[in-house]
Amino acid sequence: MLYDNKIWVGGTTNKCFIEPSKANRHGLIAGATGTGKSVTLKVLAESFSDMGVPVFLADVKGDMSGICAAGVSNENMQERIAKFGIENFEYKAYPTAFYDVFGQMGIPMRTTISELGPILLGRMLGLTDVQRAVLSMVFRIADDQGLLLYDLKDLRLLLTYIGDNANEYKLTYGNISTATIGAIQRNLALLGDEGAEAFFQEPAFEILDFIKTAPDGRGMINVLNATELFSKPLLYSTFLLWLMSELYENLPEVGDLDKPKMVFFFDEAHLLFNEAPAFLIEKIDQIVRLIRSKGIGVYFISQSPSDIPDTILAQLQNRIQHALRAYTPAEQKKLKAAAESFRANPDFDTESALSELAVGEALVSLLDEKGTPGVVQRAFILPPQSFIGSAGFEKIQEITEANSLYEKYRLPVDRESAYEILMAKYNKTDAEAAEAAAAAEEQKAAREEEKAAQAEEKAALAEKRQEEKDRAAEIREQREADRQEDRERRIEEKERAAELREQRERERQEDRERRELERQQRAEEKARKEAERAEAKAKAEAERAKKNSPVTKMINSATTAAGRQIGSSLIRGIFGSLLKK
Repeated sequence: MLYDNKIWVGGTTNKCFIEPSKANRHGLIAGATGTGKSVTLKVLAESFSDMGVPVFLADVKGDMSGICAAGVSNENMQERIAKFGIENFEYKAYPTAFYDVFGQMGIPMRTTISELGPILLGRMLGLTDVQRAVLSMVFRIADDQGLLLYDLKDLRLLLTYIGDNANEYKLTYGNISTATIGAIQRNLALLGDEGAEAFFQEPAFEILDFIKTAPDGRGMINVLNATELFSKPLLYSTFLLWLMSELYENLPEVGDLDKPKMVFFFDEAHLLFNEAPAFLIEKIDQIVRLIRSKGIGVYFISQSPSDIPDTILAQLQNRIQHALRAYTPAEQKKLKAAAESFRANPDFDTESALSELAVGEALVSLLDEKGTPGVVQRAFILPPQSFIGSAGFEKIQEITEANSLYEKYRLPVDRESAYEILMAKYNKTDAEAAEAAAAAEEQKAAREEEKAAQAEEKAALAEKRQEEKDRAAEIREQREADRQEDRERRIEEKERAAELREQRERERQEDRERRELERQQRAEEKARKEAERAEAKAKAEAERAKKNSPVTKMINSATTAAGRQIGSSLIRGIFGSLLKK
C-alpha cells in the first residue's frame, strides 16, 4: 500500500516504509513455513504495481493467482484493517499476466538452447565439471559451424554427430570422450521427460515483455505458474536464474532512479544455491551486485537467511524477517545470527522476538532516504487488497487469452536449425528416419516404463520413510517417558539424600553433645583428682611440718636415747648371762 508515495509495509505507531529510490538495493523476505511470507510478498507486489513498477513472481503453491481479483471482506480482514487505522480500505484486482513454462496455466514461456547457454544448461542437467567442459566445447563447435541450437533434438543430434566424428575435432577443440557424450545424452533424455521439450522451442520469450504497465499506469504483475515446475528443483531454479540473467544482459545502465524499472521476486531461493558449484554462485553474486544499476530490484524469499550465501545476503538491504523456529542447537545458532544481522532496537530483544513473532508479524529493517539501514522494528504486515487464494483455471485462462502476448507465443515454431542440417549430412533415407523415429518411440516407451518403475520405487521409499518416521516418533515418546522416569528418580534420590543429610546432621549433633558431656565429666574428674592431690599434699605438708617441729625433735631424740639405753641393757643382760655359764 502506498503512503506519501512510499511503500507502507507494516507497523502502526512506527510505520515501516520502503523508499522507492532504495527499492533496487534488493531485499529478503524470510521466515518459517506458515508465518506469513506469501502475504508479505503479495503486499509488496501490489505496492510496486500501484507505484507503476512491473513485478515478476513465481507462484509455487498456486495461491498467488488471486492477485488478479479483488479481495473479499471478512471478520479477520476487518480486524486487521482496523488495527492499522486505515479508512476506506479498497479491495481491488491488479493487472496480471500469467505465464507457464508448460503452457497450461498461462502464456507459454520458451527459450532456445543457444540462449540458455552451456553454463545454465549444465546446471539444469546436473553435469560434472568434465561434462560441462565438453558441453561448452559442443556450443563452441555449433557457433563455429553456424549450427543453430533451438531445441533438444538439435543438441541431441549435434552431440551424436560430434561423437561420431570426434577425431576430426580432436586437434582443434581437444579430446571428446564418447562416454561423456553418452552421459550428456542420458541427462538430456531425463530433462526431456520432465517436460523441457516444451520449454526449448521458438519463439523464444523476450524478457522486455515483462516491463509493461496497465492503461491505468499500474505496473504489470507477471505471475509464473510454478506449481508443476517447482517439483523439478533444478529446472525451476535454473529457469529463474536465466530470467534474471536475461534482464541483466538486455537492460541498459540507468544508475539510481526514483523507483525501480522492475522488481524480481525469487521464491524458495534456497533451491538456487543447493549444491550449486562455486563458479555459479559467483555468477549469481555478480548479477545481483550489478543488476541494481540496471534499475532492477531482486527480492529473495526463503525460510532462513542462512539459505543465502553471505556474499549475496550482504547485498539484500531491505529485510522483512518473519518468525524463525529453533528446536536444535544448529537452528538456535542460525536464529542468533539472523538477530545479529539487524540494527538493534533498545525497546526489545531481537533474538527473543524472532521466536515470539505471531503469524503476519515480522521484524522489519529498511533503508531510509540516505540509504542507511533503519533500526529494526517489530511490526504487523498490512493485509493485501487482492484476493487471498487461487483465482481458478477459468479466470486465469480468460486473462491469458485476453493478453496480446498470448498470440505472440501461443504456437511453437520449428525453423531450420542444426537438426535439419545434420540430418542432411547424414543423408538418411525416409525409411531410416522412420526407423530412427520408431527407435525413439521405443526409447520413450522404455523411459516411461522406467519412470513408472521409479514411481513405484519412490512410493515404496516414501512408505518406508513414513514407517521410519513412525518408529522415530515411538522412540522419541519412549525417550521422553524414560526422561520423565529419570527426572522422577532424580527427585526421589534428592529427597532421600536430603533425609540422609538431616539424619547425619542429627547424629553429628548428638555426637557433639556426647563429646561435650564426656569433656565436662573429664573436667569434673580432673578437678576432683586435683582437689584430692591438693588435699593429700596439704596433709603431707602438715605431716612434715609436724615432724620438723622442736617438740617433735625433742621427743624423737629422747626416744632415740632411751631406745639406745634399753638396747644396751638388753645386750649386756644377754651376753652377761652367757658369760656366767
